[in-house]
Amino acid sequence: MKFAICNEIFQGWKLEDVFPYIARLGYSGLEIAPFTLANSVNEISAAERQRIRDLAARNKIEIVGLHWLLAKPEGLYLNHTNSVIRARTANYLVDLVDCCADLGGTIMVLGSPKQRNLLPGVSGDQAWEWTAATLRDAVKRAEDRGVTICFEPLSPAETNFINTAAAAIEFIKPFNSPAIKIILDVKAMCSEPKPIPQIIRESWPHFAHFHANDKNLKGPGFGDVDFKPILGTLKEVGYGGFVSVEVFNFEEGAETIAAKSIEYLKQVATHS
Repeated sequence: MKFAICNEIFQGWKLEDVFPYIARLGYSGLEIAPFTLANSVNEISAAERQRIRDLAARNKIEIVGLHWLLAKPEGLYLNHTNSVIRARTANYLVDLVDCCADLGGTIMVLGSPKQRNLLPGVSGDQAWEWTAATLRDAVKRAEDRGVTICFEPLSPAETNFINTAAAAIEFIKPFNSPAIKIILDVKAMCSEPKPIPQIIRESWPHFAHFHANDKNLKGPGFGDVDFKPILGTLKEVGYGGFVSVEVFNFEEGAETIAAKSIEYLKQVATHS
C-alpha cells in the first residue's frame, strides 16, 4: 500500500525540505495544493515545474498530483449562473491539467466546495449540467496528458452539491472517459449512512484516489475512525493507488501529523 501526504500541512516549509522529510518517514508520494506554489498555476514557469519534478525524483518521491484546485485565483466557479465565470473556470481547469502533468502528477482532486455550492435559484439539475460542461475540455486534455480528474463527493456540511459517492459516480459516468473518476475521502464518507467498507465496495472501480483523515478533521489515528476495515476493504477490491493523508486541523504541527499518521497507517496495513 502506497502512502502520500498533502503539502499544505507543511505551512512555511520549502519543498526542498518537505521531500526529504517525508521520504525519511516512509511516504512515497506528495499531493500538492497549487495555492501553496502560486496564486495561479499560470504563474509557475516551465523551469520551476521541472525543478519541482527533479526535486521529487532526487528524493524518490512521486508527485501524486494536485488538489484544492479552485481555492485560488479568486472568482472561479464550476456552476455559476454567469457563463463568463464558467468559461474562465473551464479554461483554468485545462491549465491545471497541464500543470499536473508537467509536475509528473497523474491525479487531480476536484473538491472545491465553495466553488460548487448551488447559487440561489439554481436547481440541482441545472448545476449538474453546468458543472459537466465546465469540466468537458479539462477531461479531454486529461485524456491526452495521462491525468485522471477525481470528482470528490463531500458532506452536506461542506457543500449542497453531490454529497455521496453514489451521486458522484452518476455524475462522472456520462463522460465515458478513463480520465474522470471519483475520489473517496474518509471524513466525507463519515457523513453517509452507509458503513465506509460498503461505500468502498460499491464505488469500485470508479474511484482512483483515496484520502485518509478522521471525521474530527485530523489525521488518521488522531480520532475515533478505525482504519483496519477501511484499508482491508481497499486491499480486498484491489485498489492500487495512493492512500493520501489530508488534514484540516493542523494544531499538532506538521511533524507530528506526518509522523503519527503514517505510523498508524503502516501499523494498520500490516494487520488488515
